[in-house]
Amino acid sequence: MASADPVETGIEAPGPQGPLKGTLHVAATANAPVVLIIPGSGPTDRDGNNRLGVKGSSYRLLAEGLGQRGISSVRIDKRGMFGSAAAISDANNVTIGDYADDVRAWIAAIRQKTGSDCVWVLGHSEGGLVALAAAARDETDICGLLLVAAAGRPLGEILREQLRANPANAPILDQALAAIAELEAGKPVDASKLNPALLPLFHPSVQRFLMNSFSYDPAQLLAKVKKPVLILQGQRDIQVSEEDARRLAAANSKARLEMLPDVNHVLKQVTTDDRTANIATYADPNLPLAPGVIDAIAEFVLADANHN
Repeated sequence: MASADPVETGIEAPGPQGPLKGTLHVAATANAPVVLIIPGSGPTDRDGNNRLGVKGSSYRLLAEGLGQRGISSVRIDKRGMFGSAAAISDANNVTIGDYADDVRAWIAAIRQKTGSDCVWVLGHSEGGLVALAAAARDETDICGLLLVAAAGRPLGEILREQLRANPANAPILDQALAAIAELEAGKPVDASKLNPALLPLFHPSVQRFLMNSFSYDPAQLLAKVKKPVLILQGQRDIQVSEEDARRLAAANSKARLEMLPDVNHVLKQVTTDDRTANIATYADPNLPLAPGVIDAIAEFVLADANHN
């Protein structure tokens, strides 16, 4: 029956200067649980794509897959970007705390629109830290956290590891590591002295955000979470490691850890150690999500919904 198909509609939440906008994917099931999808770092839109070559539409595919399992979702544009451009004049003038405020606003808006008692918060990559920061303030209206490819260590440590892992960075590595150390100490970096290849990472416009992000330890935040937590980590992820997932799991004995073989950072299937092949999946919206991703999330959410 056509009436049983999921429906997508626009949804808004109040932002600091104008509305935050997203897409509500309504599952055909009555009283369906709702998952709020928090995007990863940089200029990433509600579908999971950005102008830096990521076009895999992972969040849209996530919403569609969850919808087929009877779970509604909301995927969002970050403040100052895309549909949420009016929410703030400078999209770079943000902190993790600001994004956590937006999560709170979204939860209230979703509950009002859907009638749900609580909302599941799914944070992908950097979105995992945002989800943890939001839960640290108030867990009341959060059903639980779904931390997908989320860092388990402070961002400075992750960046060092990523920079060292790519042999092409050898000529600029020392300068990059020095810049990270300065930002960790809360000191801005003189961008005019940086190798141009490092400017996208350490541009003056993003240094305030980096200094703020570096100050958070996700494992410390997770240790205080009382609600159900799923940690989902792909074993072909070249951006966030299994070590991160294990560090998160060790911080909260009630959290459930799911490792998925042959799944990469954008939740696509990869069956080789070839870095180029892995990155190629980032740009392919026609490639479905890897087997097991939707199942792991849906089973966790539905088991808890049925339990309550």
